[in-house]
Amino acid sequence: MYVSLTTTTAPVEDLTFLLHKHPARAHTRKLSVGAVSVVCTELTDERCTVALALEVDPIGLLRGQGAAMESFTLGQYVNDRPYVASSLLTGAIRGVYGTALAGTCEARPERVSAPLDLEIHLPTVACAGGAQLIQRLFEPLGWAVSARALPLDPEVPEWGDSEIFDVRLSGTAVLQQALQQLTILLPVLDDAKHYWVDHTENDKLLRHGGDWLAAHPERELILRRFLRHQRDLIDAADTAAAVATTTAAAAVEGGGAQNVGDPDRGSVTTGTRQPSLARERRDAVHAELTRLGAASVLDMGCGQGALLAPLARDPRITRLVGADVSARALAQAARRLGLDGARDGASDGAPEAIRKKVGLIQSSLTYRDDRLRGFDAMVLMEVIEHLDPERLPVLEQTVFADARPGHVIVTTPNVEYNAAYPGLAPGELRNHDHRFEWTRAEFAAWADRVALAHGYTVALAGIGPEADGLGQSTQMATFARGGTT
Repeated sequence: MYVSLTTTTAPVEDLTFLLHKHPARAHTRKLSVGAVSVVCTELTDERCTVALALEVDPIGLLRGQGAAMESFTLGQYVNDRPYVASSLLTGAIRGVYGTALAGTCEARPERVSAPLDLEIHLPTVACAGGAQLIQRLFEPLGWAVSARALPLDPEVPEWGDSEIFDVRLSGTAVLQQALQQLTILLPVLDDAKHYWVDHTENDKLLRHGGDWLAAHPERELILRRFLRHQRDLIDAADTAAAVATTTAAAAVEGGGAQNVGDPDRGSVTTGTRQPSLARERRDAVHAELTRLGAASVLDMGCGQGALLAPLARDPRITRLVGADVSARALAQAARRLGLDGARDGASDGAPEAIRKKVGLIQSSLTYRDDRLRGFDAMVLMEVIEHLDPERLPVLEQTVFADARPGHVIVTTPNVEYNAAYPGLAPGELRNHDHRFEWTRAEFAAWADRVALAHGYTVALAGIGPEADGLGQSTQMATFARGGTT
């Protein structure tokens, strides 16, 4: 896959300085998504073109489970992922043009914020939505768009066109913003990503879309597709984007700048903090663990370590274990926590105190595992809804009968609150991977039955925004073994 950037704004060679790529050399780099090469293919007095080519090993991609492949066996090998502009290409852009994305250029600092006449060529763009969608996404940003559908087979014209397009964009833009728009909108066009999407994607939206996304007429579609239709993430990002619009208008009226915060940490406007639901949920669970006095905690279904990270920094917790069925998620959690020896380029990783108290294990809630025993508290945060209902009795046996921790904290969506989410159809679940979502009455009935059967008491609470008659977005149950909660 390939993307080229061309400028005709003199002095044209400044493009190579802004991209930190010497025009006389070919730059190669090995990234997790593949081998990337960057070359200056044209440099005259009038034009400069810098091209990025990404070569992905299709079999290596499969072996590393780097892409979301089709479920059927042949589809794992016969697919377009290694060849079309998608999240793999945006990963390469971030990897080799990271300094330009950050808006840094020591050699030409005065050019970082200067608009350039740019042409962007993407010969193979995957777009689930046709040329019209490409225009709807890029034209409001000031780009002139040319999108030509490629035939399914040039030798068999009657088969018609594919969903792959040869795309050319031309316009005047700051290079940093042009790259930011590509990293956000290419996965939106494709409506797919090669990696698991979690709250860190909200960070990318704020970092790369903060100056233009809030006012984009297709903002809702961008959020929905970029966040892979995960309702909690969309809600957090949508709130941040809406606040950005409000604060931008306030800055114009008041003549001053406003600060918009990280959507996962909360959006800040005139001193008011609005945390996302994901953040509220983590904070609520953390506060509950503190209230219970839990010194040893097992985060079951820990994923990429969103909850583990704040718990690891809590000195009151002396033993912390994250468990997940996915080896890939555990590897990402290890990197997030600095347990793999490298954190944001640092060679030393996490402090020794955290390394000693934090562990990661591969395990499942549907199998007895002696390593799950002996904890003050076990957390199942947004886990149970990912199991088929008929598997819940096995989970109950594993957690409440076999592992039998002192306390169990369970959070799960409140399906009644779904009616308060704009754009969520009646009966639609918040995440495509959810097998069910319970009403408050259904969750209470399940919690009471489990507590009675296994010698626990249980207390219920809500987390997140509340709507009249619908309750709060998330519901939480705290189980206490043989005592009070």
